[in-house]
Amino acid sequence: MSDQPLSNESQEPVSRSGFVTLVGRPNVGKSTLLNAILGTKVTIVSDKPQTTRNEIRGVLNRPGAQVVFCDTPGIHKPKSLLGERLNATARGALADMDVVLFLVEADGDIGKGDRMIAASLPADRTILVLNKIDKVGADRILTQLSEAAGFSFLDYFPVSATTGQGVDALVDHVLTLMPDGPQYYPDDMITDVPESFWVAELVREQLLAVLKEELPHSVATRVTEWEWPLIRVEILVERESQKGIVIGKKGAVLKQVGIKARAQLPEEVFLELFVRVDKRWSREPRSLDQLGY
Repeated sequence: MSDQPLSNESQEPVSRSGFVTLVGRPNVGKSTLLNAILGTKVTIVSDKPQTTRNEIRGVLNRPGAQVVFCDTPGIHKPKSLLGERLNATARGALADMDVVLFLVEADGDIGKGDRMIAASLPADRTILVLNKIDKVGADRILTQLSEAAGFSFLDYFPVSATTGQGVDALVDHVLTLMPDGPQYYPDDMITDVPESFWVAELVREQLLAVLKEELPHSVATRVTEWEWPLIRVEILVERESQKGIVIGKKGAVLKQVGIKARAQLPEEVFLELFVRVDKRWSREPRSLDQLGY
């Protein structure tokens, strides 16, 4: 196993291709939708905001077409340099996009944050995706779509990224919007994410699942050693007290995280997890640069 992207099956030569960006507030389901579109997991998911911290590209190959979907961090009011960089990553991903998928929640109000994002999007290339329709009734869906119609976007699609409802119809429509173009990625590539980054993200995903609400924003992960089958992942926190929480009593939390992350990796992988305190990693430009944010 080398530090190379994952792959999918080959397809016939491409005549249409393009780039599609997923944008929206934190926790609207962008990563879940990307995974549903591709039919495989290429980005981690969590019920905690700011799970996605990088632009993640997933490649969908269909007969005669290739679509590159770009997942982005949720756009929010930043409280640190990390937050500012996440917003910059999300907005930067909009450049030269053929289509924008703007996600809003069916089970929440279309609020100030949504409207702020909507105002910055190209109306003639944006599809509003009303996600999480599995959580509400038909009347609520119609009410939300009626309110969203005020944005005057290109199209409107109700979906459930969790159940898959409406996702195929959305993808089929996106394919019709792709211009004539070349093949940007090889047939056997489904994401451009290096496996070292992916392993670090799997560890962070499991940390998000078990840590307290306020702690996940103070945690970062990175691979510091890759000597197959040994992979060493460093977990960064900002305070000594957080280090104890991440490790857990007698190492219980760290052990649980390691077991769950390993379950998503090849059986021969030996995963080592270490926790280190870096008091200002989310505020220091150099630390953020090293983490790829």
